[in-house]
Amino acid sequence: MAHRRPHRPASAAVPASMRHRLLALALAVTLTVTTAGTALAASRIKDIVDIEGVRSNMLVGYGLVVGLNGTGDSISGSPFTEQSLIGMLERLGINTRGDNMKTNNVAAVMVTATLPAFTRQGSSIDVTVSSLGDADSLLGGTLLVTPLLGADGEVYAVAQGSVSVGGFSVGGEAENVTQGVPTAGRIPSGAIVEREIAFELSDLTEIDLALRNPDFTTARRIQDAINRYTGAGLATALDPATVRLTVPASLAGDVVGLITEIEQLEIVPDQPARVVVDERTGIIVMGENVRISTVAVAQGNLTVRITETPQVSQPGPLSQGTTVTVPRTQVEVDTGDGRQLGVVQGGLTLQELVQSLNALGIGPRDMISILQTISAAGALQADLEVL
Repeated sequence: MAHRRPHRPASAAVPASMRHRLLALALAVTLTVTTAGTALAASRIKDIVDIEGVRSNMLVGYGLVVGLNGTGDSISGSPFTEQSLIGMLERLGINTRGDNMKTNNVAAVMVTATLPAFTRQGSSIDVTVSSLGDADSLLGGTLLVTPLLGADGEVYAVAQGSVSVGGFSVGGEAENVTQGVPTAGRIPSGAIVEREIAFELSDLTEIDLALRNPDFTTARRIQDAINRYTGAGLATALDPATVRLTVPASLAGDVVGLITEIEQLEIVPDQPARVVVDERTGIIVMGENVRISTVAVAQGNLTVRITETPQVSQPGPLSQGTTVTVPRTQVEVDTGDGRQLGVVQGGLTLQELVQSLNALGIGPRDMISILQTISAAGALQADLEVL
């Protein structure tokens, strides 16, 4: 007796409308996962903390740039340039005191540099050269030997070399053209480190991680991430800005290896609700967690526009009259009466909040005043910082 196989519909038998719905569902799920991953973007600990003790140091020095093509300091207008030039020449065995110096190929400059952490003696660092007097340009100049001092007054590097200037200034009696800043330049690898800053990282038994943006929640998340990874309570959040890491005895002497492993861990930094306003430029930056309670907003300005259109009155022919100018003044006053009260709903997201404020037809300047007024009314659930 023959057996029949049960009939199974082929995949091609699925209706087209059903396939479209399945595809749309899969796409929606993918977008949801992608959006969630983007909203909760993780950052490496390396990118949000600094290791206390591992820091750069600022250096500064005073020197002379020579070889300028008539664009240096005027000796009469920059007495410090003349004194520095006389002192430099005396150290070279040339006495010019009492002489009337008229060179304009020399410029007094301030030399600045940053000494990175763990920079060894003999290494080279970049320096920045900036004019101190009334020089027009440092183009083509050469910086003479200049000691660079630290905050303790000790010499940590010595700079010298040709100054690289990105700007220029040219012109004549009727017009001048200036591009960039010709009175400042750089000398790549222009200073040699003469003194090291002593700091032994391998001798540390505790390492303090300093958060660049202090926050209680972020500090706690860093602590938990480190303790989960190491399997021991090595990390402790001391305050919103510091997480202390204890170096285990098994890794004594290998602090670099421990830091390398820790700084690659990822966490999701928390961000306080904050609105930053720069009144000088009209820039407004809002954090993701900014919320506003339900408020009604009305905005109107008093605008007075005065236009002067004087007219000339000509006398008639053979009237022996004189030509006079007749003033014509037009005054327009706009009190903003046409603008209505708008309601901003509470609990909006950042995008909805921006759209609601833009819907009122206001610009960045007026928006700054509105945000300040909303904050004064107690309806802005965020910290308002005015720069």
